[in-house]
Amino acid sequence: MQQNYRLTIAYDGTRFFGWERQPGKDTIQGKLEAVLGELQGAPVNVIGAGRTDAGVHARAMTANVVLDTALTPEEIRDYMNRYLPDAIAVREVKEAAPRFHARYNALGKTYRYTCHVGAVKPVFDRKYVTLLDYEPDVERMRRAAAYLLGEQDFASFCGNPRMKKSTVRMVDHIGIEQRRDRVIFTFHGTGFLQNMVRILVGTLLEVGRGYWEPEYVQEILLAKDRKRAGPTAPPEGLCLMKVDY
Repeated sequence: MQQNYRLTIAYDGTRFFGWERQPGKDTIQGKLEAVLGELQGAPVNVIGAGRTDAGVHARAMTANVVLDTALTPEEIRDYMNRYLPDAIAVREVKEAAPRFHARYNALGKTYRYTCHVGAVKPVFDRKYVTLLDYEPDVERMRRAAAYLLGEQDFASFCGNPRMKKSTVRMVDHIGIEQRRDRVIFTFHGTGFLQNMVRILVGTLLEVGRGYWEPEYVQEILLAKDRKRAGPTAPPEGLCLMKVDY
């Protein structure tokens, strides 16, 4: 009998070409579907809560998949972890309601972006932080971030120039703090556009290094023009922390 399952997945995205399956390329969705296809003996469709970019990590991506198997959720989890690459781990498998959809039912997401500002290279976690050769002003960035809160049109922060759907999103929290040699950005919202978090970070860092005044972020928003915003920050510092349901 077919059953819908909810998966919680952690992955190191360093060597993958993002979440979404692509012919001839290693992706998270592709690896999950390959393993579950072997388990079921037929192709499966794994639906993720979102599509992380190439090189981006996740601690708790949520996905769902319909399977016809006699295995228990724990046995499905153990089977997947036995055959998935070491960079992908299934943390939990649970039975879900037939109508549960990882993307459509998601209410919010939390992302964390980590920068390293120390004098000594972070040897052991270098794949999970973005190295800065300057120390940004956290207070200036917090002032700029205040303009980005609320329901607004984030067209200036969308990496897809052919975006046809609405670019209005709700961002209800942006935290910026410095912990020793780390500057950590935390974003929570109902959803994010392609590359949006990385462009927000790139823009805030331009303010933090003194290139722009905090108030200029408001002009960028109103312009609805990607060329007005800052660069897209590198992928390695970004991690999906949680999906809300």
